[in-house]
Amino acid sequence: MNRVDYDRALYYTHRSEWDNLLILMVRTQDDVLSKRIEHFLHAYNFSDDYAVIERKLYNLLRYVDYANSLTTFQPMEEEVVLH
Repeated sequence: MNRVDYDRALYYTHRSEWDNLLILMVRTQDDVLSKRIEHFLHAYNFSDDYAVIERKLYNLLRYVDYANSLTTFQPMEEEVVLH
């Protein structure tokens, strides 16, 4: 799992950058994230019922939160410079 994908999903959703969210949907290796993005974007573009759009958005956000809690943050190793 790539934590960057979840951060991007949150950022693009917050900024309403649907084109970038679509690109993320295609490029991510997480099939569940891809499917949640697909369901949200489909509802956003084609549904007349705001409750459906809201439910799909919350499903996406809940999954991102869940997936972020599973991934462990691994800081990059610092290079040791010897003089």
